[in-house]
Amino acid sequence: MIFPETPKSSDVDDLLRNAQLRDALEPLYDESIGRVNAELMSTSSENDFLQSMLEWERAPILPISEWFHPELRLPTPDSLDDACLQELLYQTVERLYDMHIVLDFTDHLSDRELYCLIYRDILPAHEKQIRRQNNFLHWDCANTDGDPDTWLRYYASEPERQAWAAETEGYLPQVEDPPHERELPRAPL
Repeated sequence: MIFPETPKSSDVDDLLRNAQLRDALEPLYDESIGRVNAELMSTSSENDFLQSMLEWERAPILPISEWFHPELRLPTPDSLDDACLQELLYQTVERLYDMHIVLDFTDHLSDRELYCLIYRDILPAHEKQIRRQNNFLHWDCANTDGDPDTWLRYYASEPERQAWAAETEGYLPQVEDPPHERELPRAPL
């Protein structure tokens, strides 16, 4: 005699959690929830995806400086000599990384330019603060969306450069080595 397989308690827990997540997301329903194809993922994976959506919807939008307690306030760049600025820059980069903020494409900037970027653009920027272990906010310090010249010059691979040129019929700047190579914390995209 063959007996039907009894669901494991973890399977039942996953199904119950799935129902709770879908109920919580119901008032926020949009097309992204409808795109979840439960047949292509396990209930546990679907729950992780739904949980990340719920966290996104509920996350506060705050200036990045307010993600820190106490608030991260830096001295004005003009008030620092080069040695103090460099030390404070690397401490700040580590603090940003601790809050899951990663600075991408920085090697074309001097330490003072990077510090100014953090001071002027990053810390006052309003962003959703999501507290997931594997979630990182990547800050594009080359402004590739607004002006791709820096990315094309210093960071793009040759296939990326050729694809960009074919897509946009734009001018390709000459490839150069970034003038300020540095080792900053990295995280997956």
